[in-house]
Amino acid sequence: MVTLAGVRAVALSLPRTEEHLIRDWVKFRVGRIVYAAVSPDETIMGFGFPRDERPGLIAAEPGRFFLDRPSDQRYQWIDTWMETLGQAEMREFVTDAWRMVVPRRVAAAHLGPPPGSP
Repeated sequence: MVTLAGVRAVALSLPRTEEHLIRDWVKFRVGRIVYAAVSPDETIMGFGFPRDERPGLIAAEPGRFFLDRPSDQRYQWIDTWMETLGQAEMREFVTDAWRMVVPRRVAAAHLGPPPGSP
């Protein structure tokens, strides 16, 4: 099962990441942009996710993915129940969310070129 400690380990291994406690949520961000967050009770993990792909993921797995707050609809964001995630899946979601907020050269230096790039 995914825990805050696991999310923290992945997020803090990514360059430029800072951890902050905001309204009791543990948030991981680069600069001022939050790319992952864990709820105070450690049941929900939110993360950056392409807005245009969000409806499909929520429709495909409504028991796993949702928007906790309607105000998040304007952002590239999605939430999930932490108990439904495996470690590898969590690592992928957090890393992809981080990749959305850092310069491409920073992501490429840390991870290599994105999949499908020449």
